[in-house]
Amino acid sequence: MPVKSSTQKSRSTRQQTRELDVQINFIEGVVRRDPSYVEALQLLGDTYTKRGRFSEGLGVDERLAQLEPGNPLVFYNLACSYSLTDQYELAVRALEQAFQLGYHDFAWLARDPDLRKLRKHPLYAQIRATIRRLKANAA
Repeated sequence: MPVKSSTQKSRSTRQQTRELDVQINFIEGVVRRDPSYVEALQLLGDTYTKRGRFSEGLGVDERLAQLEPGNPLVFYNLACSYSLTDQYELAVRALEQAFQLGYHDFAWLARDPDLRKLRKHPLYAQIRATIRRLKANAA
């Protein structure tokens, strides 16, 4: 199997970046026309995060939390955005809300790269305790 040269890798990365920017521009246009279009907002937040635009992704996730206050996945994603922007107390609160609303994919939470920094923070002990309690109650 041929090894990619650094020039090929760089070209590929630039192409991926351009594609993400095109997607962002398109989805931003959709959201401008319909600011409460939940699916478009979810795509926009995800694409911002893939592009490394974490603050903008956080803004989208905060808006989604207002539009979908009963959606556990929205609060999980909000916790991810808070973690990516080093707002650990808010990340813990958002995860606790996600748990209260029914989020229970603890295996993914334990390896989600968006939560890597939170898992290293001392506040994560609260999340581990909550997970233990939820698992015990489910048993």
